[in-house]
Amino acid sequence: MKKYILTLVLALLSSSVLFAQEEAETEKKIDKPVRSPWESGTLISHQTSVTQYAKTLEMVISHRFGPMENGISDVYGIMAPGANIRLGLNYTIIDKLSVGFGTNSQKKYQDFQAKYTVFEQTRENTIPVSLTLYGNAAINAQHESVFGKNYEFSDRMSYFSELIVGRKVNDWLSLQASVNFTHFNAVDSLMDHDKMGIGFGGRIKFSPQSSLTFEGGIPLQIESMSEHTEFYYNHKMHFSVGYEVSTSTHAFQIFISNGVGILPQELYMYNDTDWDTKSIRFGFNITRLWNF
Repeated sequence: MKKYILTLVLALLSSSVLFAQEEAETEKKIDKPVRSPWESGTLISHQTSVTQYAKTLEMVISHRFGPMENGISDVYGIMAPGANIRLGLNYTIIDKLSVGFGTNSQKKYQDFQAKYTVFEQTRENTIPVSLTLYGNAAINAQHESVFGKNYEFSDRMSYFSELIVGRKVNDWLSLQASVNFTHFNAVDSLMDHDKMGIGFGGRIKFSPQSSLTFEGGIPLQIESMSEHTEFYYNHKMHFSVGYEVSTSTHAFQIFISNGVGILPQELYMYNDTDWDTKSIRFGFNITRLWNF
């Protein structure tokens, strides 16, 4: 009888050890997301692949000064007319999903946005990249006389959607690329309502809190999408380069850009300025996070 009891105890102990080993191996196999691929949900004028943790409120202040073409006479655009500002709030409802609202001085846009991270890059490269979906709907709140005859409220609406693929290459370099689609319900008679584009961006981190950043966007001229036999509007690429400093709850970005718009649909549909001393302008973004 003692032999049977001893055998049973040994069997239980060995099975417990094996179960503990299997559990430990399972825990070891869990591949967590990479740490801080970007310092903010915003990279100059584009979105990054990052969404904040659940129950996080993010305030974003974005400003673009006037062009630098007059040099020191208007402090290289800082005192020039033509500035643009946007104030926005984003809230992460659940992990990986945020919604937001912003108000913009350019065309008095009122915009609503949503952002969802489908999956994140992991530390052991089980998942080598992150994939994020972003979209917004904006209302042009200018006086109805701007829209001409036969005005309807739907003429105020524009939409932007984007798929973002990002990768933290190493501790100092993060890159991303995107493909996007813009639609305006009302445009000038010689313009298309729809526009496809591709975007790119990067962060080069050279200290625990400081980085160099860059981004750009290229509107595509796709004949099969065009409503006209010729492209009459000269859509131009926008490009920005800047400096970012961040803490756990703040990010400050200062940059130069040839883009006037802050909303992405404005940049892809209406940007007509070159990267030259007449068109580039200073800008900055400030983000602040609160956790509840």
